[in-house]
Amino acid sequence: MSKIVDYRKLLGVTKTTEVKELKTIYRNLMKEWHPDKFEGLAEDQKLEAEAKSKELIEAYHFLVSIAPETIAAALPQYTATISASTLVDFSYQKQTLQLHFEDGSSYEYLDVPKALYIKLINSDTPGRFCRRHIYHEFVYRKVSKAVEA
Repeated sequence: MSKIVDYRKLLGVTKTTEVKELKTIYRNLMKEWHPDKFEGLAEDQKLEAEAKSKELIEAYHFLVSIAPETIAAALPQYTATISASTLVDFSYQKQTLQLHFEDGSSYEYLDVPKALYIKLINSDTPGRFCRRHIYHEFVYRKVSKAVEA
């Protein structure tokens, strides 16, 4: 969970921080690190502020996407996708498994061991394998929306 841990550390939040509190912390950090605040100062300070603000934005959006409130709100749609839509493709990089479904939606599953990915590759029925070993076992986030018909 290094990505999750790193982002929480960057924003100074814990696993139990709610989205509302996370938003307040993020806004305060952005006020402190916004590149416009560094106008007229040394170029390296401005570049550092730009890099830091990009990191903060990425961390905030990532943590919101895996927050319990976000997951709970999207659960009906997630359940519909994993139940009714066929798994059409998958990819794996740096312990992140990305699953692509027939309805056009994609989900990232975090901290999936490589050994489990190898078992998925060798499975005769990847959809069934994912139902048993992936869907409800790992922290996930939606990365692309289903195509509306």
